Amino acid sequence: MDNLRKPFFVVAVVVIAVAILVELGGGAVVGAHRVAQQLDVPNPGLGIPYLALLDGLIAYTMLLMISPFLITERVHGRLQGIASLVVSLLAIIGGIFMILAAVALLLLMVAMLVAVPFGTLAYMALFGSFERGSAAMVLSMVMTLKLVFAGCLLLAHQRFLQNKGLVIIVAVSLLCTLIVQFLHGLVPLFLVSITDAIAAIVVAAIGVLWAVFILFGSIPAIVKAAKFRVHAAA
Repeated sequence: MDNLRKPFFVVAVVVIAVAILVELGGGAVVGAHRVAQQLDVPNPGLGIPYLALLDGLIAYTMLLMISPFLITERVHGRLQGIASLVVSLLAIIGGIFMILAAVALLLLMVAMLVAVPFGTLAYMALFGSFERGSAAMVLSMVMTLKLVFAGCLLLAHQRFLQNKGLVIIVAVSLLCTLIVQFLHGLVPLFLVSITDAIAAIVVAAIGVLWAVFILFGSIPAIVKAAKFRVHAAA
């Protein structure tokens, strides 16, 4: 990393952070439903904010990459395993709760939809409308930011392409964005809330799987740090 072009790297970090903020804020815009809010019913629009789980892991990966510039390599080596363990556990627990919330909302919507006629009427009133246009705009913005992020990483240093883990998670993040966009446009408007919940479940499940991957990857670093402390104490 001696030839790292730091301005492009900094821009990449800023861009992925902005993408996460857009996802979280965009979910609130898309999920805003006055009737559901008045009746204290969960709002649809989980697909977009759930993308932040996976992109948060990308941001953490970037933090690990930039940390050697902020702390000594010795300290970085000791903290990396523990930090990865904590972050991955939090992501796994949070992701599981997110999946449960999306599944509960999905079951509620499906049960209402098939309960003809009154349940269907209630579904149409609560979940029959969806800001598909706003969602498409937010997803297009997010996709653009992620492509800019990937381009800045490549401009910062071509060796980032050799980091298979980073390349895969960025590709998976782009794929998840396309999945949400595809499921939003797959069905008639009155069913988009249902397919959005399905997209949220898929995205959260992928995020949890990646967090598990990080969890197992942190174990060797923790063991190495523990052995180092034992040898130092001896």
